[in-house]
Amino acid sequence: MKKNIQSMFILSITVLLLTSCGTKKQEQEKEPVDSLDFMPAASQPLISDFYTADPSAHIFNNRIYIYPSHDIEAGTPENDLGDHFDMRDYHILSLDAVGGKVTDHGVALTIADVPWAGRQMWAPDAAFANNQYYLFFPVKDKKDVFRIGVATSEKPEGPFIAENEPIAGSYSIDPAVFEDDDGSFYMYFGGIWGGQLQRWNNNKYDENGALRKPEEQAILPRIAKLSTDLKKFAEPAKEVKLVDEQGNLFTEGQNDKRFFEAAWMHKYQNKYYFSYSTGDTHNICYAIGDSPYGPFTYKGIVLKPVEGWTNHHSIVEVSGKWYLFYHDARLSGKTHLRNVKVTELKYNPDGTIQTITPN
Repeated sequence: MKKNIQSMFILSITVLLLTSCGTKKQEQEKEPVDSLDFMPAASQPLISDFYTADPSAHIFNNRIYIYPSHDIEAGTPENDLGDHFDMRDYHILSLDAVGGKVTDHGVALTIADVPWAGRQMWAPDAAFANNQYYLFFPVKDKKDVFRIGVATSEKPEGPFIAENEPIAGSYSIDPAVFEDDDGSFYMYFGGIWGGQLQRWNNNKYDENGALRKPEEQAILPRIAKLSTDLKKFAEPAKEVKLVDEQGNLFTEGQNDKRFFEAAWMHKYQNKYYFSYSTGDTHNICYAIGDSPYGPFTYKGIVLKPVEGWTNHHSIVEVSGKWYLFYHDARLSGKTHLRNVKVTELKYNPDGTIQTITPN
């Protein structure tokens, strides 16, 4: 009898372990879950077989395309300048609807395909014009200075062919390209710390450019209108003014509201919504203006801090609803190995955005 009980106990444990392993495998292989069916203001990773971050989402040909960074474990030592974010190519994702099956279209562009590139392919964006698709990307040149490049393709998923030189007059990181109602395209860009924006003053580079002190005016993001072929700036880059309700620019010490990186622009009810990351305080904030150039008045937080050091997003309308695409590091527990997610974004009647708590 004792021997039979022991045998039954061992058999039960074995079945339990096998069931657990099978469940884990099924969870990894199941299709993405719409955040609204999972839990309020949270979501599952869209893909989990490799790492993606910084999702720029767009609707092309009635399909959602996501242009993310491709995180890898490169073995590069970690530091405050983000050298451990040593990405080397881009994979483009697509899906028919939020909650639908995600397609990985494979490698769309690699650092070896960019003649002027040195290292670190960071957060990209995309646009459609002139019957072709454009991929805008930041990468350090061979002098280790971030510039912004552009590549083109006949298909939204690529592969993309890069121009031989970066966009003249471009610098820093996180290009976000916005098409206004009149067909004009604007690029918003910039990021402090590892993004090197502090090294640029009046569009001139100073390798010794320093971060601002807490009492000094915060460094501002940049905007430039693009030429009709989307391969050049139609004007010199300008600063984008972010102000409080009294019209005052933020200081560096107001780092829960000032710009750090991850600019994004969308339009809602004829107003321009400029959203961005505060970096070291990890919020996605937003400000509203009447012109693509601003000024933009701070209104609040879109997304509270996620797991992991960075916070980066895009906002897009899909079938009459608005969604926030973002990332976190919950799967890996490492700041440089992230996963893209999506959740619904809601507005209040006055046009303000309801703050999303990711966890």
